[in-house]
Amino acid sequence: MKRILLILLAAVMTLSLFSCAKPKEPAPALSVGFLKGPTGVGAAYLMDQNEKGACEGNYAFTLEEDPSAVTAAFIQGSLSAAAVPTNVAAVLYNKMEGNVRIVAVNTLSVLHILEAGDTVHSVADLRGRTVYATGQGANPEYVLNYILRENGLEPGTDVTVEFMDSGELATRMVSGELDLCMLPIPAATTVLMKNKDVRDALSLGDEWAKTSAGSELAQGCIVVRADLDDLDARMAAFLKDYGASIAFMSDGKNLEEAAELTVKYGIIPSAEIAKAALPDCGLTFLSGHDAVKGCMDGYLQVMFDADPASVGGKLPDEDFYYKA
Repeated sequence: MKRILLILLAAVMTLSLFSCAKPKEPAPALSVGFLKGPTGVGAAYLMDQNEKGACEGNYAFTLEEDPSAVTAAFIQGSLSAAAVPTNVAAVLYNKMEGNVRIVAVNTLSVLHILEAGDTVHSVADLRGRTVYATGQGANPEYVLNYILRENGLEPGTDVTVEFMDSGELATRMVSGELDLCMLPIPAATTVLMKNKDVRDALSLGDEWAKTSAGSELAQGCIVVRADLDDLDARMAAFLKDYGASIAFMSDGKNLEEAAELTVKYGIIPSAEIAKAALPDCGLTFLSGHDAVKGCMDGYLQVMFDADPASVGGKLPDEDFYYKA
């Protein structure tokens, strides 16, 4: 009888332990900010897979039109990782006293000069003209200034550059109100599709290659806060998931589905525009210390030599480049 009582007591205690045990909580989400542009395009599959619970990691996404909104949230700590213009990554590293790591390059050349007309066939043809542009304070402005100066044109003197929001700029080019602008893909694609009088006059990626000793025009990257808990484990999962997303979105075999995903997440307004833009979105995925450093060093040196302020006053040191 005593033995039976002991067995019953043990069973009750076991049940009690199970009933009091808390369910396992999911890992905290990595908060990541993307932009409505090529970086958002490349992340659309990642957003979809995360929604389905099919990712290695767990993510909370923020999608913004304005790069400054993403950088502000990153500095404040409400975002742990962010897609930012490449020169802004260097600015953040200097501003945040080294508490930033660049983990991947995700966007190559996407900037184009569009013209409603047929007078601009070289950078020299911009002399005396007004170029309406997007990207003030980020690499579009510095890239344009660099290319103008390398072709003997001084911004503000030989060429007037007026900045505005990319959405407003695209709308005014489509309506015919403006005749010359600088826009990135996919905004440039939207203009070209909606106003047949507008042509793609110059690729700034091509112009960069002519003047920068062969360095890549690396325009977008992913940065992460260096003080993030479990940094290496989180980055291992994120880079695997994000790399798969870039691969899916840049594969022509997936064009229809990829285009629909950009519409689903409000990155591009229509699947028709998305299908035209995707092949030109400059999507790439470079990760690993040596690959990222090899791509970025030449670009940042060109930016620094042209204007030290473009990278935050000084070139980042070795710690800038994430090493697992």
